[in-house]
Amino acid sequence: MTLSKSSTPITKSTEAILKNAFAAAVAVADPQLIVPQYLAKIFPRGQEPRGRCLVVGAGKASASMASALEAYAKANWPQVTLDGVVLTRYGHNSPTSYIKIIEAGHPVPDQAGMDGAVEVLALTKQLEQGDVLIALVSGGGSSLLTLPQEGISIDDMRKTTEALLRSGAPIEEMNVVRKHLSAILGGNLARVAIARGARVEALLISDVTGDSPADIASGPCAADYSTYLDALNILQKYDLDTPTIPISVLAHLKRGLAGEIPETLKDADLVDGQVSNHVIATAYKSLEAAAEYVCHQGYEPIVLGDTITGEAQEVGIAQAALMRDYIAKGFDQPLALISGGECTVTIPAGVKGRGGRCSEYLLSLFAASSDAPNIAALAADTDGIDGSEKNAGAWFDESIRQASLSSGLQSEKFLLAHDCYGFFAELGALVETGPTLTNVNDFRIILLNK
Repeated sequence: MTLSKSSTPITKSTEAILKNAFAAAVAVADPQLIVPQYLAKIFPRGQEPRGRCLVVGAGKASASMASALEAYAKANWPQVTLDGVVLTRYGHNSPTSYIKIIEAGHPVPDQAGMDGAVEVLALTKQLEQGDVLIALVSGGGSSLLTLPQEGISIDDMRKTTEALLRSGAPIEEMNVVRKHLSAILGGNLARVAIARGARVEALLISDVTGDSPADIASGPCAADYSTYLDALNILQKYDLDTPTIPISVLAHLKRGLAGEIPETLKDADLVDGQVSNHVIATAYKSLEAAAEYVCHQGYEPIVLGDTITGEAQEVGIAQAALMRDYIAKGFDQPLALISGGECTVTIPAGVKGRGGRCSEYLLSLFAASSDAPNIAALAADTDGIDGSEKNAGAWFDESIRQASLSSGLQSEKFLLAHDCYGFFAELGALVETGPTLTNVNDFRIILLNK
């Protein structure tokens, strides 16, 4: 996608333009803005919830979604009594009066998350005919809503999650496995509500490529396309077997394959149910917002798409090559190459690593573009946390490159150690926002100046 060219001269520094473009991408996915808009569509005037209105959910944005819902209900549904519980990552809380917020571990689940998931399921089992369940779901929900099926401990789930994270498996494949180990994910939450005769309205902020409700936080209210066989094949694909994967997990999946345990929710299960999934924010909308911003700054935006995946270092090299193509062709107006999608980082045994997929991509791009003049770039996670540290990502321009040369920092050594955080921290080039209380996947931008 491209927008019409702007004749506005570039007056801001490249650092400011990079960071403001990222801010624009995050702002368009702010739950405080988008949740009220969609509630008005789902429950038009005169069709407000009747009976009990139970609010549950999980994800990095879900607490902010809950506070936005409360504010809307106070102004528009004075007769409705809200209650419920929402799980979010530590540090991602948002104030609420009636909906309980529980902070828990992510990306590796912990006991707080499991206890909260138990509470979510117990409340859903109390619904009655005519009640409404509003599910507030965003990226991170798969880990936060960890409630293992019978016979699988939280420790077993933790070990399985850690193994999948280290394997380099994309999030969609990780979620296929987690759905088939969960009492809530893979549509199982909606299955409980349907059995009680309740109406389900799920509001989803997407952090996955394709924006499928079945993939967002492993689809607690969506029909699932995957099977127990798919889950076992994924473990086999990445050579994950005992002792890496606990025996209880493998045994459960094999029982499911044999038909001894029900499959995840399927389309046929929804025929008589009142279930709707509403994707209210996506990565592509955020890329468009950033594109509009840079257009006003004198750049021609080129949106490469929101589905770019693969090893972070390989994506960095590929985008450096693409950038060279544009430079070789020549351009009359500065360009901004904008993309989204979730890369992966495979950590070899014995390597700890520091940082995340955004910073690793950026360091790879930095190393692969050392001969390219007048470029600047930023990569950051829209939730404000990139991997193992507290930064959202990192950025660089010509001044950062010169500083790295003056300091004698060798990007290749940092890439080998998967210490992208250490490299950009040394140069004062981290992007630090704190939790943004939303999550629409990763954001990447490359500025090509004349």
